Amino acid sequence: MPGPVFAYHLEPARTPEAGLLAAMAREQVESGLRASWDAARIAWHIRHPDSVVLAARAGTGIAGFAIMRYGDDSAHLNLLAVAPSHRRRGIARRLMNWLEGTALTAGTFTIGLELRAGNHPHGTRPAQRPGRTRRERAAALSATGADHPSGSTR
Repeated sequence: MPGPVFAYHLEPARTPEAGLLAAMAREQVESGLRASWDAARIAWHIRHPDSVVLAARAGTGIAGFAIMRYGDDSAHLNLLAVAPSHRRRGIARRLMNWLEGTALTAGTFTIGLELRAGNHPHGTRPAQRPGRTRRERAAALSATGADHPSGSTR
């Protein structure tokens, strides 16, 4: 059984790990979809100066990872995945806090992302989570497509 969240440490992923991250993306994010995040695409982000591929490490393994691409005025979260055996330990939150802090330090105050329609932990939609401001709830609804006439994600 994996340890508590403090047993994980965050650091940039390395190019040789791109294949492992691509496999995690296929299993954890792209399940049921056409795979688009192969090792070459992830390696490109690892090497690109405007991208961060951040890994949550548990010993010598990778428990989760996130890919964020930074632009002049906004950033975009491309992928976020945590292995099932490491979930519910705050890893995704730590990855997001690190990436968000980096964006804020760079003066970027807008972060875009997409969610799959059924990807809401604990059966709640992101907009309904406690502690969200009205603006954060509106942004979460927009991200999920709930404010879109079709109700689909965009």
